Amino acid sequence: MIRLLVNFLEALLNTFYRGRDRVFARFFVLETIARVPYFAFTSVLHLYETMGWWRKSDWLKVHFAESWNELHHLLIAESLGGNDHWYDRYLARIGGLIYYWIIVLVYLINARAAYNFMQQVEEHAYHTYDLFLKEHGGELKQMPAPKVAISYYLSGDLYMFDEFQTTHPEAFRRPQIKNLYDVFVAIREDELEHVKTMIACQQPEAQETFQSPHAENRSALPESVRAAIDLQAAQIIQQAEKEPVQIA
Repeated sequence: MIRLLVNFLEALLNTFYRGRDRVFARFFVLETIARVPYFAFTSVLHLYETMGWWRKSDWLKVHFAESWNELHHLLIAESLGGNDHWYDRYLARIGGLIYYWIIVLVYLINARAAYNFMQQVEEHAYHTYDLFLKEHGGELKQMPAPKVAISYYLSGDLYMFDEFQTTHPEAFRRPQIKNLYDVFVAIREDELEHVKTMIACQQPEAQETFQSPHAENRSALPESVRAAIDLQAAQIIQQAEKEPVQIA
């Protein structure tokens, strides 16, 4: 079922968003839908906390920070004209509404499956942005960075930016933002950070070991979790280098 959901999203993007002139609209739709599962996760976690079943504020912090990060990806896409047409806005919002309720149900039944879904979506996003950078790098380096990107990555609430970087307990990533190319490099690397977090959330010991990067006296990630993250992240990067996903 999870693979079918991801395949449907990919088919949707490949069907309606072909060609260079539709790439920013594609990013708008992708980011609108991709942030929705984090809303679903926090909704269910709030329910658990309200009912007294399970309280884990670190998970709420991290997932909210992830949705905050995806929001800024969306704002960047909007600043580049990705939401100029009403039909793109309609498709993105209807898709987001449908995916929200699907992921709420999946998360209630099997949280690991929901995290696996989001891992696959973020992997697709990483490959999509990586291919875009390879195909249009020279052009992007001549274009200015949007103000919203400069604010978010350089002068915004860096606590929120740091919060979703769960695998960097010692030194958080600080992107360089000089042009539009740098912006999309930063977005691509954000997607890989989301992948790593989703991998960590799927580990058997996650409920006992997963913590916010800002947690006081935070312990290091277990070696088994670190190994799983490093292995899968390396595979994603290698796949992007050898068999990039086609934007279509």
